Amino acid sequence: MTTYAVTPDLMDRGRVDAGRPGGAVHVRFAEAVERARPGDLVLVDLGRAGDLSALVATGARIVGFAPHVDDGTLAAAEAVGVEALPRSVFFRRLGEL
Repeated sequence: MTTYAVTPDLMDRGRVDAGRPGGAVHVRFAEAVERARPGDLVLVDLGRAGDLSALVATGARIVGFAPHVDDGTLAAAEAVGVEALPRSVFFRRLGEL
């Protein structure tokens, strides 16, 4: 299983690497769509994501985050099959994902 992270923000990248044993392969959104396979984990900053349905179609587990006040983004991600979490919850649970 490979963990990919679509997190353009450098602070988020550091937090992902610190929170995941072995870190993550940091990629752009289009690269995640091309590389992800069933059994992989893809972590996504929903505020900077592309067509989430294309990512979900890869069969990988997709977990995304957005600010807790961004109800629309979180709901839209959940509607296409993404595990969408408020940002604070995402980073608190990162080691469990």
